[in-house]
Amino acid sequence: PDPRHTGALPPPAAMAEKLRDLSQPIDVPVLDATVAAFYGTGSKEERSAADLILRDLQNNPDMWLQVVHILQNSQNLNTKFFALQVLESVIKYRWNALPVEQRDGIKNYISDVIVQLSSNEVSFRQERLYVNKLNIILVQVLKHEWPARWTSFIPDLVAAAKSSETICENCMAILKLLSEEIFDFSRGEMTQQKIKELKSSLNSEFRLIHELCLYVLSATQSSELIRATLATLHAFLSWIPVGFIFESPLLETLLKFFPMAAYRNLTLQCLTEVAALQFGDFYNVQYVKMYTFFMLQLQAILPPGTIPNAYANGSNEEQAFIQNLALFFTAFFKV
Repeated sequence: PDPRHTGALPPPAAMAEKLRDLSQPIDVPVLDATVAAFYGTGSKEERSAADLILRDLQNNPDMWLQVVHILQNSQNLNTKFFALQVLESVIKYRWNALPVEQRDGIKNYISDVIVQLSSNEVSFRQERLYVNKLNIILVQVLKHEWPARWTSFIPDLVAAAKSSETICENCMAILKLLSEEIFDFSRGEMTQQKIKELKSSLNSEFRLIHELCLYVLSATQSSELIRATLATLHAFLSWIPVGFIFESPLLETLLKFFPMAAYRNLTLQCLTEVAALQFGDFYNVQYVKMYTFFMLQLQAILPPGTIPNAYANGSNEEQAFIQNLALFFTAFFKV
């Protein structure tokens, strides 16, 4: 390599061999340098050399045993993401072959780091990308462990959510991911039997989640937490038992947030999910009441006849609101 180049250089051959020797804890600074070379602006040769080493490590069946060591000792986000990629592959394809103590070790470590980072407002905001990736890893674990081998997961999560607002915000993100993974993205990854089992578990434990969402929306002043809770509700509303919607203060609560510009689009997306539900005539009174109250509020936000002008001159957020309105009315009148 050109000695004048000042970017991160891939390690020399001896260092590369050192990285490939996984019989001892991996040299994290050397791994950091290799990852930096792969993502850096160096020469094509430097990137290719780094790519080759990283691929070899990814393909090594013992590499995942180094993941915790890497996460504890690297300050580089790309290195942490590389380690989590290795771990995600093991969870997806080899999880059930691992000994119980190793599975429990991973489960507990990931849970602990998530709680540690999300219990503090500063670290939670600074490390958000890392926490989001850890959440994804946790949900991959849940797809194997829950409910049979981790029966207390939902009660544990709800209890943790009550300990701090940032932990609660992250718990909402985990619940949203879990719902999306099971209901939207799971085709091809899990058997129909497993999907059915997870749906049934989520349904039977939804009361706790429902109570948590209502509690948060009635008690918090944190706009981030309100938005996270509304986004989580949106992920759940299309499939939960309708009694949770019509036999609780949920609709009232959503309609309370609808006039507020900061929450308008998220609330409208939630109401659209409700509008699209099929449930016979049993809840017609509540359904019509929701619509009537919604229309009263809408007239204050967008007086009759002002929609074309509002759309033409609106911000992205305001235009999205009018598009969401169209979806709401379509869903409501289709039913």
